[in-house]
Amino acid sequence: MADQFDVIEAGQSGRRRWIGLVVVVAVLAVPVIGLIASRDPEPLLPAARPTPEPIRSLTRLESPPNVLQVPSRAAKGGDEVIEVVFPHGVKAEVRYPAELDLAGIGSRPFQGVWIEGIYRQFVAPYGGEVEITRGGQPIRNYAPNVTLWPRQAGSGSYGQVLLFAFEKWRLAMYDRGQGLTFEQRLAVARSLKGTVTKDGYLVLSAGGTVRLAEPGEIAEGDPVGPQLWFGGGAREMIALVPTPGCAKKARMPFIIDGRGRPAESVCRGDVLVAVTGPGRFREMAIDGIRVAVKGRASQ
Repeated sequence: MADQFDVIEAGQSGRRRWIGLVVVVAVLAVPVIGLIASRDPEPLLPAARPTPEPIRSLTRLESPPNVLQVPSRAAKGGDEVIEVVFPHGVKAEVRYPAELDLAGIGSRPFQGVWIEGIYRQFVAPYGGEVEITRGGQPIRNYAPNVTLWPRQAGSGSYGQVLLFAFEKWRLAMYDRGQGLTFEQRLAVARSLKGTVTKDGYLVLSAGGTVRLAEPGEIAEGDPVGPQLWFGGGAREMIALVPTPGCAKKARMPFIIDGRGRPAESVCRGDVLVAVTGPGRFREMAIDGIRVAVKGRASQ
């Protein structure tokens, strides 16, 4: 329509020009008025509402606890006693001042491993599998109970993570440096076995090219044999480390003295008791914890 008006405006002048414009407008107005009069009014549609979407930062990720809390029994002098089982299957009785509440804060296993002569660690993440998964998807599966996850932000020299599931337990193996080969990862995924005792403790075994570190073994300056860790996160922490000849061979585990807080240790027979936390907590642990090894646990 703009083109038509441009043509009219260019070809006429004066009074005749205005008469032409009036005629054109009148001719066009008749069908337009009829069209408007014949149309029914359109129904008013409700305004569209946006579909609510979950806010990722507020989405709750479920992750079961990755610590074991066992019932304690009372002992003389205000102490408590719990039965524990180390990752290599050895059972012990731990007596401690009730104020330490070892039964309440719970324990989790640690175990060093050699894969074709390469050292790695199995750690039970304090916050459960969500520490590794962050609610995402694994890169791949190496076994029905073993998944591979990306390197975690801020993990320094650590690389991708193998996450193992043994009933309720989750164990993480953080790769390092150039990382294990596909075949080595597959070997440890297939070789590492975990069974859970009737009390809920995790006992590990392996074979072939995969060897679990034994009590008293040292790697990179740290004890890497089977251990039980009580507490963690930003809280105080206690590690029980089976160490044959403890009085002469014991070394403080990095998980205790590497936290940037005061740490102490003492040998109770062939078990090292290492602790970090406030002064009173350390004093009670060093003076009050007693460990009596009982032999291998029944599965």
